[in-house]
Amino acid sequence: MLVITNARIFTMAKENAFLGSVVVENGKILEVGKSIDVSKYKDAEVIDAKGLTLTPGLVDPHCHIGVMEEGIRFEGNDTNEMSGPIYPELRGIDSVYAKDMAFEYTYKAGITTVNTGPGSANVIGGTFTAIKTYGDTVDDMVIKEETAMKMALGENPKRVYGTGGKNPGTRMASAALMREWLFKAKEYYRKVQDYKNKVEDAKEPAFDMKLNSLMRVFDGMIVKIHAHRADDIMTAIRIAKEFDLKMTIEHATEAFLIPEKVKKEGYKLIIGPTLGMASKYELVNKSFKSGKVLEDHDVEFAIMTDHPVITLDTMLVQAALFIKEGLSEQRALQALTITAAKLNGIEDRVGSLEVGKDADIVIWDGPIFDIMTRTEYVIIDGNVVHKK
Repeated sequence: MLVITNARIFTMAKENAFLGSVVVENGKILEVGKSIDVSKYKDAEVIDAKGLTLTPGLVDPHCHIGVMEEGIRFEGNDTNEMSGPIYPELRGIDSVYAKDMAFEYTYKAGITTVNTGPGSANVIGGTFTAIKTYGDTVDDMVIKEETAMKMALGENPKRVYGTGGKNPGTRMASAALMREWLFKAKEYYRKVQDYKNKVEDAKEPAFDMKLNSLMRVFDGMIVKIHAHRADDIMTAIRIAKEFDLKMTIEHATEAFLIPEKVKKEGYKLIIGPTLGMASKYELVNKSFKSGKVLEDHDVEFAIMTDHPVITLDTMLVQAALFIKEGLSEQRALQALTITAAKLNGIEDRVGSLEVGKDADIVIWDGPIFDIMTRTEYVIIDGNVVHKK
């Protein structure tokens, strides 16, 4: 058992910025509040936070840590299977190397959960996985083996395949391929459901691994569609509406240029990375002002690093630059905790400090968005994994 006292607590739930305590038992939050009688926990390990800020562990909603290993080239890069544009059967969890050097500096920076998976070379690229950032193997770290189905529009698929004279070579072809396979999966799903429900004359369809994986989007699996430009964002929205998909728009670089439309359609965004150079044409309009614009229009969004595009330990630097351009600190912290968890369907486990949730906790030695601030303690599943 672990008791943390005298902390300035941001639960990212109902109450924030109060002086109180957190009690942890068996890796879960047992109590959190202002006036907990900690004297009853006589045998507990006690950490006196001495008035420092305490938050949930940070959550990156979209990255490639462990899949694209740091410090290594071909041998450690399993991000994209570029032998074809349609691979819904791939699972990011099968490419995660828990000994990737990036994990250590990531958890030491206060990021305790990541959603990692395939890149955006393919129109349909496989599933993301949610894992903790500390553990010996991915099986020790996993929160949810498959959180979302990754799809992509825009420059990447047309560059990877079109430059070699293959399909897709245009934005039209990428959208058409996405629709074609969604139509196939929808029909496969119908046949499977008819067979399961014993509809008269229904027969079990021949097993198809691609369709068997992809059909889960019709059972509510989240679809993450990579789309930077405004035109690609609107194509993603058209397709999501056409097939009634539970979609998040990934990157959404130009969403702030069409905020009223994005708000009206109601789809959630995972924005970024905005730190660093515009490395390709569809990034020329990226701006740290986007956070404020989206907040002003009440568009729900989380913020990604897309590690290793920018490394996970720069998460708070990037967030601070959004704040510098007008994003509120409250919305920024939500975008790195509870909203990031919610948009990947893991908010029952992480993203806020609430009774019954995983005890992933960070104590900071200064203001969280100050570049000089470091982690005093990092706790994952109730265990202290880093102490300054």
